Amino acid sequence: MERLIVLRNDWQRVCCSLLMRIQMFLNNSRGQGTTEYAILVGVLVVIAIIAVTAFRGKLQELWEAISSGINGL
Repeated sequence: MERLIVLRNDWQRVCCSLLMRIQMFLNNSRGQGTTEYAILVGVLVVIAIIAVTAFRGKLQELWEAISSGINGL
């Protein structure tokens, strides 16, 4: 009977420790900033892709002007 009580106390201690760790994980807000930066970078990438697609002709002309200028050196 005494062994059963010891096992029960150990099990309660493990469960309590696990619940405390889960609570600490859920209350942790350190990853919030990282997520916000990831969303911001994603939005900037989408805007850059849209801009390159919209101004493809002008960018191609600019690129050719730059390359011919460099080749002329």
